[in-house]
Amino acid sequence: MKIATILGSLNKDGSCAHALKIVQDEILKSNNVDLILIDPADFTLPFPGQLIPKSDEKKLQRILTEAAGIIISTPEYHGGLSSVVKLIIENLGYPSVLSGKPVSLLGVASGSIGAIKSLEQLRSICSHVGALVLPSPVSIANVRSVFDVDGNCKNEKVEQRLKTLATEMIKYAEQHIYPRHAFEEQVRENL
Repeated sequence: MKIATILGSLNKDGSCAHALKIVQDEILKSNNVDLILIDPADFTLPFPGQLIPKSDEKKLQRILTEAAGIIISTPEYHGGLSSVVKLIIENLGYPSVLSGKPVSLLGVASGSIGAIKSLEQLRSICSHVGALVLPSPVSIANVRSVFDVDGNCKNEKVEQRLKTLATEMIKYAEQHIYPRHAFEEQVRENL
């Protein structure tokens, strides 16, 4: 079974990446799960309506199609989700690769109320394209005080919430998605 994580920022050393790393490390503890890392810096993606000769749009779609579940992270910028996350979602086709897939959400923000606004927007967008948005997103407030300069989490409660986000995605995908994938693979092999 494969679980994908999407970094919603181009900053590989930012707090969004630090939070997502804890989620990824927790996923890697599971013996039966392969981790797919989606770093937007690794893809050339067009804006909607833009044609670019060497777009990675189909590559991104192909990679995420293999995932039984997807965890999307976003920093909150000016009360909204990152444009990077929106661009990734825009490039997932129609119908979207997210359609029918479980999706968990993670947001980080510098402010005291956390990434509430960006997570509301992201939940709405994901639901609109048919994703099964799982409950209990993680919103990290005052994120600059949560991680040290090396990216280590200084808050045990936040760290536990991030680990729980990972384990809940694995549990949901194992119980509801992966059995369907395994059955479909068996049917294809017998054709």
